Amino acid sequence: MRGYIIMQTLSEMRLKLVKSSEVGEENETSEESSKALLTVDEYYQHAEQYAHEIRKTHDVNEIIRILDAVLSETRDLHQSDEMSNSRHKISDTEQKIESLKHELALIRELVHTDQMTGLFNRRGLDEHFIREAARADRSKNPLCVILIDLDNFKEINEIYGYPFGDNVLISLARTIKNALRPTDVVARYGGEEFIILLPDTEINDAVRIIQRLQHMLASNPVLNKDKQPVSITISGGVTLRQTDEHQHTVIKRVDEALFRAKNTGLSQIEVAL
Repeated sequence: MRGYIIMQTLSEMRLKLVKSSEVGEENETSEESSKALLTVDEYYQHAEQYAHEIRKTHDVNEIIRILDAVLSETRDLHQSDEMSNSRHKISDTEQKIESLKHELALIRELVHTDQMTGLFNRRGLDEHFIREAARADRSKNPLCVILIDLDNFKEINEIYGYPFGDNVLISLARTIKNALRPTDVVARYGGEEFIILLPDTEINDAVRIIQRLQHMLASNPVLNKDKQPVSITISGGVTLRQTDEHQHTVIKRVDEALFRAKNTGLSQIEVAL
């Protein structure tokens, strides 16, 4: 469907360009006309190639990259004197491609964002983990990973109701974002679990971040429907990613640390070495 939309837009443009070119070239030699038509045909062949690439991928980032290439070649047509009668058509096509890029960017946000908390979801986490891990490997700098879990969240839902539980998750997400640097990454991993990626951070500093979050939650309880404060606590696991270590093994290790913390009691922290 995505490829069809691009092909339809570019096919319409090709017909208009060829027609306009023919009108502007009535008094030119057949060799010059052939050259102008070839330019349009080459553009169209590239468009077919791009549409084929779009049909093959499900990666929104890749689709946007392809559209950038289409847009660049479309803009190049402005430089051609033979296309002078068709420039308004070219501009129309540019606008359509830019609009499609914008819509795809919005879709990408929806695909990678948890709708309740506004944090990244697992898809968003996967994308950022790959990028941060590659950067850490290149720079030889540490990358710490934290896995946080709300203590007794099931009981909170049972006692105060699911709407209140949702408010707790939203409040926790806001607290985490306020406590982190712009370069840090936080995602809702599932249910009441949250993962934090901390570039350029050692284990001891990562532990202090969990402690700071615990203190912030203790200082700012969530109010129930009767305006009564409800104490919220979290437990966390933390680990340092090793060079070239895969995301799956890192998360498995930090999950085991969180499991140990949860078995120890409330508001606990465990480090996985």
